[in-house]
Amino acid sequence: MSALEELFALHVRASHLPEPRREHVFAPPRRFRFDFCWLDRLIAVEIDGGTWTKSRHTTGTGFEKDCEKTNLAALQGWRVFRFTSGMVRSGAAIATVIEALREVA
Repeated sequence: MSALEELFALHVRASHLPEPRREHVFAPPRRFRFDFCWLDRLIAVEIDGGTWTKSRHTTGTGFEKDCEKTNLAALQGWRVFRFTSGMVRSGAAIATVIEALREVA
């Protein structure tokens, strides 16, 4: 897990949310995984680090794969939330997840 994912996991625990499943493969035999998900609510979180630097998420191929993954998840009924490092650090990511989990509780 990246340091950013660990920070998000800390925010989840501090907010007393249900424990998410981590690195869940949602579309076998594809190897697409969610960083975090709540299976019973079909809510997934993707932490996209490196958005301001060259990373897999910012290359043409990486962006295309991310789109393919998100679209496949949507076809299966998932609500996928994608967060940048700034959104995790500021608390915006966890605030969004808290609201999403309340909506489907």
